[in-house]
Amino acid sequence: MRIRTRIQNALQAIALANGLRRGPGLWSYDGQAKIAFLPLLPHASYRRSALQALYRKMEEEIEKLTQQVAEQAEQRSGARRLMTHPGVGPVTALAIPREYSSGERQRFGGVTKQGSPLLRFLWCEAGAHAVRRDPELQRFYRRKLIQKGLGKARVAVARKLGIRDETDYQAFCRRGL
Repeated sequence: MRIRTRIQNALQAIALANGLRRGPGLWSYDGQAKIAFLPLLPHASYRRSALQALYRKMEEEIEKLTQQVAEQAEQRSGARRLMTHPGVGPVTALAIPREYSSGERQRFGGVTKQGSPLLRFLWCEAGAHAVRRDPELQRFYRRKLIQKGLGKARVAVARKLGIRDETDYQAFCRRGL
């Protein structure tokens, strides 16, 4: 994904330098055709062609990997339940925080800076999307934002979202947790 983003940034720089401003439409078939037909000097034309070929290749690879991840997520009941929650997709659902439980007590591992940076990133992204769709999480986020500040509020929402894997979203809302 990061490689694709770098390629997109380079192609967008070429487009902007030549007066083509399309925003997200630049990545559509029509937008890519407009970039392909920009009149450029030979060295810039070669770079554009190479970047567009790499972009197509990255899109294909990302599509294949996305399909494989979706299949893996569908095979795991916990991931399927978690994907019913807003903001949680297959990749995030497969990155469930660890649980350390004993008897009646349930304890979940924190989303800490000492832990996996990828896990923290995925859950914080999912939390940002979920806050926009889930009124309860939005209230929780606003309360934590006032109490603790932006960074801690984001991580708190991410953790709260990550520990919801015991039930699907509709049942979770009915329980009022």
